[in-house]
Amino acid sequence: MKRMTSWTIVLLLSVFVAPLVFGAEDRIIREALAVRVPRSFQRSMLAIDPIELMIAAGTWKAPKPGDSVTFPNADPGKWERVTADANGWFSGPAMGDGYVYALVKSDQDRPAVLNGLGDAYVFVNGEPRMGGKYAVKEIYESWEPRFDYGQVPVLLKKGENRLLFRCTRGRLKVVLSTPAAPVLFNEKDVTLPDALVGETIEAWGAIAIMNATNRVLKDLVVTAAGEGLEPTTSEVGILQPFSVRKIGFLMRGAAPAQPSKISVQLALKDRTGRGEVSSPGAAATLECKSQLQNHKRTFRSGIDGSVQYYAVNPAQNRDPEFRPAFVLSVHGAAVEATNQAGSYENKSWAHIVAPTNRRPYGFDWEDWGRLDALEVMADFTRRYPTDPERVYLTGHSMGGHGAWILGAQFPDRFAAIGPSAGWISFRTYASRQKDEGPTDIEKLTSRALLQGDTLALVRNFEDVGVYILHGEKDESVPVAQSRQMAKTLGEFHKDFVYHEEKDAPHWWDKSDEPGTDCVDWAPMFDFFARHSLPRKEMVREVAFATSNPGISAQRQWARIEAQAEPLKLSSIRLRFDPGAKRFGGTTQNVARLALDVSMLDPAAPIVIDIDGQKLTATARQAMLWLYKKDSTWSAGDPPSPSLKGSHRNGPFKDAFRNRMAFVYGTQGTGEENAWAFGKARFDAEIFQYQGNGSVEIVSDRDFQTAAEPDRNVILYGNATTNRAWKALLGPSPVQCEKGRITIGTKTFNGGNLACLFLQPRPGSDVACVGAVAGTGILGMRLTNTRPYLAAGYAVPDVIVFDSDIGKGSGRGIRLAGFFGLDWGVGSGEFVWE
Repeated sequence: MKRMTSWTIVLLLSVFVAPLVFGAEDRIIREALAVRVPRSFQRSMLAIDPIELMIAAGTWKAPKPGDSVTFPNADPGKWERVTADANGWFSGPAMGDGYVYALVKSDQDRPAVLNGLGDAYVFVNGEPRMGGKYAVKEIYESWEPRFDYGQVPVLLKKGENRLLFRCTRGRLKVVLSTPAAPVLFNEKDVTLPDALVGETIEAWGAIAIMNATNRVLKDLVVTAAGEGLEPTTSEVGILQPFSVRKIGFLMRGAAPAQPSKISVQLALKDRTGRGEVSSPGAAATLECKSQLQNHKRTFRSGIDGSVQYYAVNPAQNRDPEFRPAFVLSVHGAAVEATNQAGSYENKSWAHIVAPTNRRPYGFDWEDWGRLDALEVMADFTRRYPTDPERVYLTGHSMGGHGAWILGAQFPDRFAAIGPSAGWISFRTYASRQKDEGPTDIEKLTSRALLQGDTLALVRNFEDVGVYILHGEKDESVPVAQSRQMAKTLGEFHKDFVYHEEKDAPHWWDKSDEPGTDCVDWAPMFDFFARHSLPRKEMVREVAFATSNPGISAQRQWARIEAQAEPLKLSSIRLRFDPGAKRFGGTTQNVARLALDVSMLDPAAPIVIDIDGQKLTATARQAMLWLYKKDSTWSAGDPPSPSLKGSHRNGPFKDAFRNRMAFVYGTQGTGEENAWAFGKARFDAEIFQYQGNGSVEIVSDRDFQTAAEPDRNVILYGNATTNRAWKALLGPSPVQCEKGRITIGTKTFNGGNLACLFLQPRPGSDVACVGAVAGTGILGMRLTNTRPYLAAGYAVPDVIVFDSDIGKGSGRGIRLAGFFGLDWGVGSGEFVWE
């Protein structure tokens, strides 16, 4: 890093304090002002505190010591002086939940790399940028951070620059540095696979690239070369000004004949040859391991095109005809997948595979964490021969919750599950919803969380073996969580074991054998070995529940395709008699049902006895489609893919997948355009830090609406400010424009309105368009830090809110709801203010 002798970091204690000039290579902010924020502002997706509300309104001013902040329904806060310790760490109540403010002066416009450790995000001159909130975990005795990949390039303007950090983790450290080049690699954020002896290397790695210029860069490529590797060139794509994006690069060649290490040299180049790229290269180390060593694999994710990895603890069996069992092991918070896989003794009969949840904290195995687990299962079974009837699921702590919820959502994928020290749901463990007196809008909105409630789906475990493991004196996840699950299962389940290890804490190991007992528990693996999955044709009865067919729809030969009441619990209990060619049973909250009849003679009539109604149908293909309307069932043709169904069902978060692109508007005022770009960049940064993501950000001028028609798109702005709106959301029943939002026949007026919603992408059977919209600059800024890219927060198909959300008590939500099966308003369910 270069020296930055022209920066001044000022503590605003009084006008008499002289500026403090730093001359070291890294500038560490050591003095600041801080204020504590009531914790209630973390509990709701739409909770906005008075400080952020003032930022949105453009009325926030730099604080002085002793200035007070009035919070609704809470004691006022007061800005106080705080000083960092010798290693640069601030600590105190405000760092646990509050703001820290500092002023940086510069003698000219200049780029800088901002590295916040412990902040959820930071406002830099009013613009939101990502922080490094997980960098403080378990480092209280040392200043060396973990998960330190939250660096962002920023523009320091000539004069005063205001930095306002939102803190939630208990400590904060801030470092400012001069970038070594205008465009540079961030070697702190690298994803790599391992090579295996005897294999051809054809694998993806990824590294973060920072653009510390004010130019959009479109012609960069990453070259990769190394001993035994063919030189490769991979496109970077679009790099927006003062942004960071993690970019994949291909490695190709022959693996060494013995375990070793390969140095991979990375460089940035201009693919056109017209421009010079002043950037230092980077080096990465590719490890080559034997076939039976623990190793990493990478793949390109269908969520955003990013490179993700998973860890494999391979079965110790060299018989090429042997098909080992497959154990999916999901890790706890702050645990790398490599460490998770390494916590097990090697098995002769089973592969142990650990996905990442997309980061060590990730998404609690919900939302994009769930999708990561499914992508890993698909990639692993493509590469490795396994026994499809011996698939198991286990996990510890957050991964224990992952075992509960993934097992409940996909009960026909696992012969048995083994949650260890697992919490049940956000509702039982870390509720962010009001416990009493929710409004009708809050009740409807909370339905989006139901699919993560293990207790709501507990009946899905009826035919799944369950082994529950928990330490009696667990200090992190109360043992009451597992006791509750054991009690509930005991009311109906015939095949579960509950073991509570006496005096054991959260993480424990009481044997001298390889492996860690709290995850690699021998009786649990013996339990797994006694269970297998039945083939579809062997299953006579299916009992299944879901609250969202877009997440989880199928069990064996029955699939809940659509609901009568969106995101409420839907269930089926059906029995199949192949001799009589008969399906019979009951359903609840099911509007469309699909039955796999591929095991039957297609010419023979099929008898349906469902919900007390009998009908006869003939299947024209492998699936039989049944529709319920006005309490009457009928058979029919396959539904139009334009309707809601398991392929595309919402709610709003569902727009953030399918190789999503963020498109920001440029047709508004200067403030509106700056917001649209800054908000798209912030969301991409948050998804990168939280989910190892790589999201393309593109302006509405550059976005080609006819290209890649099956790709999801998120629009930032409104119909007035974003020129892509008309092509992508012109047919939408929700329209947001300057000063007005129209939903069906309902109109909301004002410049302080914000709106989040999704609709099908026109012309596509699979893609969605999401909108992060506002009727004016205030409404737009109200969306700034809404945590819809985090697990545990509920967003329906559409929600409209205004600046009154800053008054607390559920105020300010003007409308929330779910579109109907035709994605319309008239057929949907909405609650108005």
